[in-house]
Amino acid sequence: MEKKKKKLGLVPRLIIAIILGILIGQFLPEPVCRAVVTASGIFSTFLKFVIPLMILAYVTMGIADLSQGAGKLLLITVAIAYASTLAAGSCSYLVARSLFPHFMSEGAMAQIAATSGVSLEPYFSISIIPLMDTLSAVVFAFMLGLCLSAMRGREISDTLYNGMKDFSGIIDRGLHTAIIPFLPLYICGTFVDMTRSGKTFAILGILWKVFLVVIVMHLICIAVQFTLAGVISHKNPVTLIRNQIPGYTTALGTQSSAATIPVNLECARADGICEQIRNFVVPLCANIHMAGSMITITACATAVCLMNQFPISLSTVIPFIMTLGIAMVASPGAPGGSIMTALPFLYMIFGTAAGDPDGPICAIMVALYITQDSFGTACNVSGDNAIGVIVDTIYHKFIEKNA
Repeated sequence: MEKKKKKLGLVPRLIIAIILGILIGQFLPEPVCRAVVTASGIFSTFLKFVIPLMILAYVTMGIADLSQGAGKLLLITVAIAYASTLAAGSCSYLVARSLFPHFMSEGAMAQIAATSGVSLEPYFSISIIPLMDTLSAVVFAFMLGLCLSAMRGREISDTLYNGMKDFSGIIDRGLHTAIIPFLPLYICGTFVDMTRSGKTFAILGILWKVFLVVIVMHLICIAVQFTLAGVISHKNPVTLIRNQIPGYTTALGTQSSAATIPVNLECARADGICEQIRNFVVPLCANIHMAGSMITITACATAVCLMNQFPISLSTVIPFIMTLGIAMVASPGAPGGSIMTALPFLYMIFGTAAGDPDGPICAIMVALYITQDSFGTACNVSGDNAIGVIVDTIYHKFIEKNA
């Protein structure tokens, strides 16, 4: 009897991809690095094309399959995600304001700014224009899902529902055969580019204390979110966090909440979240829940203010956080999307002159953020599943039970 071959799990493959990316970027010649970046870029283009379709399929069917309380659950999910983002940003400012003055210097920021805009050029690229952007996909999925949930079997037949169900099955097959297997290649290419251009080690060698404080804030945020989810759902928070490791690792490499949706759905399955809930909460929160990114942006903005002697207080930070919590809905899908979305609003903290999106202060802000973007994204997607556990509990204990 033949023994079954053991397949290497996703997490080990992702870790291997990160290590290989750093080693290739550090030791192999530029032509080899550009070849890896080219392959990674082609996959990235395909991924960006599929992401809106994935959101449309999963969010629509997730909402449509909820026989009761679909509208209420959407409001609850959005409210929890927004509250989480606001709380994360506020706490980030308080911690940064207390700790950063002890280890900041102007010279450090200048050295980090030197890595801004430095990147390997691929040999060639392929342009695949998505059928819609992620925000349009979310809104369209809301409309279809809510209408199907309310009207199917009463005002309309099952034709559209069955069509969307088949479409969801096609997307699901594509994810498991063409996207998840090639995610390590995407991650490897990302780290090759970051290492070759000096981004990977810049923050560690210059502002490693700031970097560590931000990472610790991310980890504490994840722990608090899953602890709350565990208390509400009566599940073990340690088990929930352990189930999240594949999603965290994937986000660490892709630097994209949207690109991590396929893996995060599997993490949600391991958490015991029912299919209907996870199919709309995970893709939805990938676009609206930005707690990790908000922690990073707020901490970086505070650091820049302290180093340049700009006035900053909680009264100026709160309006910025509240505005950015809404604006960042359009940011997932690409590395650095959150900070690029934040650029037009940085004047709220830096002032009109220093807050010029094309000015040197904002360039430093971008450079500092990008070096920590992976960890912010990983915090984002981890919190998505904590919200999923809470929403799943609310649905089964209150809405479905009282239907």
